[in-house]
Amino acid sequence: MKPTATGSPAIAFRDVAYTLPGGQPLLSGLNLQIDRGETLVLLGRSGSGKTTTLKLINRLLIPSAGEVIVNGEPTAASDVIRLRRSIGYVIQEVGLFPHFSVERNIGLVPRIEGWPAERIQQRVDELLRMVGLESQIASRYPHQLSGGQRQRVGVARALAADPAILLMDEPFGALDALTRDQLQREFLALQRRLNKTVVFVTHDLREALRLGSRIALMEAGRLITVLSPDEFLQSREPLAAAYAQAFGESAASAANRGKS
Repeated sequence: MKPTATGSPAIAFRDVAYTLPGGQPLLSGLNLQIDRGETLVLLGRSGSGKTTTLKLINRLLIPSAGEVIVNGEPTAASDVIRLRRSIGYVIQEVGLFPHFSVERNIGLVPRIEGWPAERIQQRVDELLRMVGLESQIASRYPHQLSGGQRQRVGVARALAADPAILLMDEPFGALDALTRDQLQREFLALQRRLNKTVVFVTHDLREALRLGSRIALMEAGRLITVLSPDEFLQSREPLAAAYAQAFGESAASAANRGKS
């Protein structure tokens, strides 16, 4: 998938650092631009700074230095509640409210935004269809769903208020291989249709090659390189080459599936 937008980036990091209160640096010297309509994959090992980077976008974390800019405005100057409501957020554990039905989980942000009940109902029905779920599931609760169903509901909830930006933190990582493959296919189809700006965290090169417009490779809190999937497979950058070698032929196969 190629980014289609022009003009200013949707998200920009300018010399961003993040340090824990005890002094341990998790991120340093991050300069990165994310184009409108692209899927930028943050790839790296555990502790590389991927999730920290993601959480800086919606101010779940605040930079220790530098600035993060979303839609042309520094997040430090943004109303944090409005900022978070304007950004969809999907995590591996899904984070659905267990005492809310599927319908109520999906309609949460529109309800907070003051949408009328009829419009919320229409949006819930539309999103259930969009993520491949039957309408009857709306009355169920998270514990009554499979892992794949819960993940689909999580995506639907993130899309409920039609945000331009979607943050996804290893959303398919805990699923079995077949369900993961199916959801990756559905994600690709959904992104081609909706053209959101997506920041997607994974440690799996096959997933990065399949889903990403570009791949931002991170290691030990630093950005190593940003490459297209084809460039990544041909890169002589040592860490990128090590990833390509580790994943072998399955990596190239994944890249081809992402183009189909």
